[in-house]
Amino acid sequence: MALIPPPAIEIRGLVKTYGTASDRPAVDDVTLDVHAGCVFGFLGPNGAGKTTTIKILAGLLAPTAGHAALHGHDVARERPAAMAQIGAVLEGSRNVYWNLSARQNLVYFGRLKGMRKADARTRSQELLGALGLWERRDDKVGGFSRGMQQKVAIAAALIADPAVVLLDEPTLGLDVEATRTVKDWIRGLARERSKTILLTTHQLDVAEELCDRVAVIRSGRVVADRPTDELLAGFRQRDLYEISVEGTLPEAALPDGFQVAAQNGTTTLSGRVKDPREVYDLVARLQAHDVVLRSVTQSQPGLEDVFLSLVRGEAPAHV
Repeated sequence: MALIPPPAIEIRGLVKTYGTASDRPAVDDVTLDVHAGCVFGFLGPNGAGKTTTIKILAGLLAPTAGHAALHGHDVARERPAAMAQIGAVLEGSRNVYWNLSARQNLVYFGRLKGMRKADARTRSQELLGALGLWERRDDKVGGFSRGMQQKVAIAAALIADPAVVLLDEPTLGLDVEATRTVKDWIRGLARERSKTILLTTHQLDVAEELCDRVAVIRSGRVVADRPTDELLAGFRQRDLYEISVEGTLPEAALPDGFQVAAQNGTTTLSGRVKDPREVYDLVARLQAHDVVLRSVTQSQPGLEDVFLSLVRGEAPAHV
């Protein structure tokens, strides 16, 4: 019988308390599994405990209780083996040396990870070329823009081809083109190379676009952990509809209780119905006034809406 491989990231009963034991834990009994090839969004407001969790995974903090493992290697007890699995870009930390050039940084971090110098130089050329930095390879990073420094930090995290990549705000400070490059990289690393990406970001549109699964942490506890599409579906409000029509509406055609917004030659009606069959009556009423119908849609929440509901302690509409 084939053995089932361990999760790429395994967290069990993780607790981290600063100060005395009576203080509220920054991380409070967090348990998560993240499997290989998954882009996993780990989201939470400032102070929720996500950065502490990330630092424990990266071996920068010791947990008060519980454990974390990377591909079966316990971060605390098997630190060298665990750290060989991981590359990290931590937001708010200086991830590269500003007095070194871009190429020197990558070769240095590659050597720290045990790479031969020739291999590190070859890999640095590949990474800097992909990020559009090869022409600046011998310039000191301290003279780079914030976005360019972020690119070098991401390349440094990937230099040794780690199995797990922790990305804390990876697109922060990047322009549109660089953001697209990084997002394409993240997709390719997960889909084509089965890398596991743990992504934390306040740019929830980026998380919604990239993440296969999302966990939300609030006050040190995980309050949601589901595939992204299931999480969004759980907060879908089945009684809320939007109806779009061409042009403006005559007063007599306006349904009671619906909000009206007009923009660029389109009028959108938003409101709730007690029974979905009422939508047919609304559409017939509009057509009776010779209104050209464009669309009728059930309200679809975005990840930002879901995130705000969860951090406020609101329950989903359905599961």
